[in-house]
Amino acid sequence: MLGGPPVHLMWSSMFNPEKPHISRAVKWERIGAFFLPYWKQEVTVLVCILAGAALGLAPPLFTKHLIDASLAHRDLHGLWFDVGGMVLAASIAAILGVYQGYLNSVVGEGIMRDIRTSLVSHLHRMPISFFTNTKTGEIMNRVSNDVDNIDNVVTGTLVSIVTNVATIATTIVTMFWLDWRLSLLALVVVPLMILPLSPVGRRMYQVRKLTRQKRDQIESLTQETLSISGIVLIKSFVREAFEAARFYSASTDLMTLEVRLAMVGRWFIAAISAMVVIGPALVWLGGGYLTIYGAVTIGTIVAFVALLSRLYGPASALAGIQVQVVSALAVFERIFEYLDMEPEGEPAGRVAPAQVRGEIRFEDVSFSYGGGRRALDGVDFTVAPGQIAAFVGPSGAGKTTITQLVPRFYDPQAGRVLVDGIDVRDFDLQSLRSHIGIVTQETYLYHDTIANNLRYGRIDATQEQIEAAARAANIHDFIASLPEGYDTIVGERGHKLSGGERQRLAIARVLLKDPRILILDEATSSLDSENERLIQQAFVPLMLGRTSLVIAHRLSTIVAADIIFTVEDGRIVESGTHQMLLARGGAYARLYRTQFREDRERVAT
Repeated sequence: MLGGPPVHLMWSSMFNPEKPHISRAVKWERIGAFFLPYWKQEVTVLVCILAGAALGLAPPLFTKHLIDASLAHRDLHGLWFDVGGMVLAASIAAILGVYQGYLNSVVGEGIMRDIRTSLVSHLHRMPISFFTNTKTGEIMNRVSNDVDNIDNVVTGTLVSIVTNVATIATTIVTMFWLDWRLSLLALVVVPLMILPLSPVGRRMYQVRKLTRQKRDQIESLTQETLSISGIVLIKSFVREAFEAARFYSASTDLMTLEVRLAMVGRWFIAAISAMVVIGPALVWLGGGYLTIYGAVTIGTIVAFVALLSRLYGPASALAGIQVQVVSALAVFERIFEYLDMEPEGEPAGRVAPAQVRGEIRFEDVSFSYGGGRRALDGVDFTVAPGQIAAFVGPSGAGKTTITQLVPRFYDPQAGRVLVDGIDVRDFDLQSLRSHIGIVTQETYLYHDTIANNLRYGRIDATQEQIEAAARAANIHDFIASLPEGYDTIVGERGHKLSGGERQRLAIARVLLKDPRILILDEATSSLDSENERLIQQAFVPLMLGRTSLVIAHRLSTIVAADIIFTVEDGRIVESGTHQMLLARGGAYARLYRTQFREDRERVAT
């Protein structure tokens, strides 16, 4: 057994770094803004609630009349009247309740849809740096679980508050109308139900925040270890037991927090339950005393006890609801924390040309991902419209960073990146990126059909256009050979296809987009010779007439480039054509000779 700290302590320290506390006051008017589009339905719900609360008073009042009048005077007609009134009131209230429930569901689910849509749409506009610095599991937890956790508050709790308040108000008025002395006696216990709410709510708010943070961690662990790549990594290193211990540790922490959450205010809830019994007992005692001395009738006491269920039940429910609402504020805070993050910035005077020529120029560009080290340092170059420009150099030299600044995945800290002489920061982002097509080494495909994955390049593409793009990318014959053709499901991230097949689909997808500027980031580095040949053939129609920025691992793939830039340590150290750079005998020539020798040795073995 390995030495060192226990596994759960080691992983706890690694995956629970201290984070700065972000406190954002959740304003009720901000939450209320989500309700505003549904104000007509909400008014109708309010009318139903008030009508239901009024109808709920009828049975106790009919009961009082039945005991004190109908039964006392042996009035059969009065008996039928009282019982009929109870049944009619209950029936109308039930019908209103069903309609109210329907409207409440429409409003609640509509609000949940709007919150989810706002959150996801906002995240789509966040810069790439946000996603590189945030775990996917944490993002998924906020979009899915956090929104689900406010579902009860949005769809039921707020309506329940209004219902309970209306019920309490109408009940108190009716009680005082019946007898003010018994009313005061019945209300004695109500403050005992309300006073402890504030400290209990604060404590639950704190524990709820810790619980959500722990759920973020578990969601991240699940996302990482149950993905295709994660499973392959676990199995290849035989880390099943290790990951089980890691997940068990996080789950145990969550269990502890959930137990604490369940126990917050438990004595308070128990005390409320006792009050529900103590209150009627006091009314029976006081009412019995007054009845003995002829101050009130038996019917009044019975009606009072019936009304108490309409008083204590909603009062105790409000106590629980208050705790739920305060707890839900912790979740709203997390949602608004994401909504308050700054999306990708766009200047006031955006440029959105319908067409671009494709000239790309870097002027003394410097960039850093953070941490002090510069990924790019004073980069200057120009690529003319329609030229094929290749970037070569060792890993980590800054080649990919250069290509990521063109579509503004990141912005430089110094210098300018220009397209057709215009700073890319002055472009409308969607317009800029609509003119750029990107094919990377890691092709991402959705778990969908081949046709729908290709149509992502152009939503309105016809089947004929899709097939034409596939033919140009040397992938149509393969697709046609599949039993379901273009309706074949490619699997999670396209794992049912080979790397070369995914790359050719990516090329076809970009062909459908028909961009003016093309970025190829090591698109053939991990492929065999046959797939590389097919993809090189697919590149011919793809790059025709377009400005192309090509990052190449295999230098043999870019010998025909119009201009080659050699990048080292974030700087461009030389540029020229293949023959010019070989003749110069510099960094490019050394890279070429080294790779040529390695290829020759590989063939020899």
